[in-house]
Amino acid sequence: MVRVDYAPYGVNNPHIHPRAAEIFTVVEGTLLAGFVTSNPEHRLFSKVLNKGDVFAFPQGLMHFQYNIGHTNAVAIAALSSQSPGVITIANTTFGSNPPINPDILAKAFQLDKKVVQYLQVRFQ
Repeated sequence: MVRVDYAPYGVNNPHIHPRAAEIFTVVEGTLLAGFVTSNPEHRLFSKVLNKGDVFAFPQGLMHFQYNIGHTNAVAIAALSSQSPGVITIANTTFGSNPPINPDILAKAFQLDKKVVQYLQVRFQ
């Protein structure tokens, strides 16, 4: 189990737990929580959560939480493994060491190569 504290408008960036599902309970505040399904649908499931609300994140799916309230928020997350792993999407994509070839990321994200290079510098 883990306690997660959120400042007003704080975010737990999109990430994946490759080895665990997650049950997420709001203890204080108001959070927007969501996850995206896998190929081919990429469907977003999201919900505004208030104190006492619970949300489930399936194993291996990208998910996030965002404090939409004007005050601090607190949540407790329970994971189905002692070793859930965590892959933070932006850090992994743009902050890998060595960096992923910017031509590959430019094509994948349909961005100008200079934008990719800018992001890679920010995540190093």
